Amino acid sequence: MLKNYALILLALFGCCSVFADDCVEYKQMPRVKITTPVHENHFIQPDEPMDKLHGTVLATLVQDFDLVVDIIKKDSGYCIVLKGIDADVGYNDFLVKIDKSHRRGSCSYSAILNHEKKHIDAYLSVIKDMNSDIKDSVYNAANSVMPVFVNSRNEFDTVIEKMNYQIQSHPDVILIKQKINAAQEIRNKRVDQNEDNHELKVCL
Repeated sequence: MLKNYALILLALFGCCSVFADDCVEYKQMPRVKITTPVHENHFIQPDEPMDKLHGTVLATLVQDFDLVVDIIKKDSGYCIVLKGIDADVGYNDFLVKIDKSHRRGSCSYSAILNHEKKHIDAYLSVIKDMNSDIKDSVYNAANSVMPVFVNSRNEFDTVIEKMNYQIQSHPDVILIKQKINAAQEIRNKRVDQNEDNHELKVCL
């Protein structure tokens, strides 16, 4: 009984000492703004021979988080409080490869290019359709970030970097990226399954 009582006292005093200079009182619901990056399309014809209808698309998915914080003077230090996030989530670059056997501007080149553009549209549709889920995941991650007390201005950048890492490594943010990858794979397979290659066959 005495042992349990001592543990309770330890817990109480531990609690009070932690919150004596804590910044939890400044915790707020973060504002989250999601934008889709402007994408660029690049077209190349590599020297190496290609298969898969002689064309392919490589997509670059980005998740950039710009943190907005409040820095509040308190006692002998400062409270760093996450106020909001401006997030850029989506595909910002598409590299289209077309086999060099198809001369640029030829009928077959145009047919393959049109097919690869359908893949680009598939990638973009995933981000558009999942926009609400993306915002929810980023909000949940941001809302999990608690204010941090620091003694010096020299610690500001380090703390903000740690907050950013905490958001990017949050389970909801990791999960939404996995869902995006799974969805784009399904939709790209659907593009190929629905393709009868009629446009390319006309050229050959």
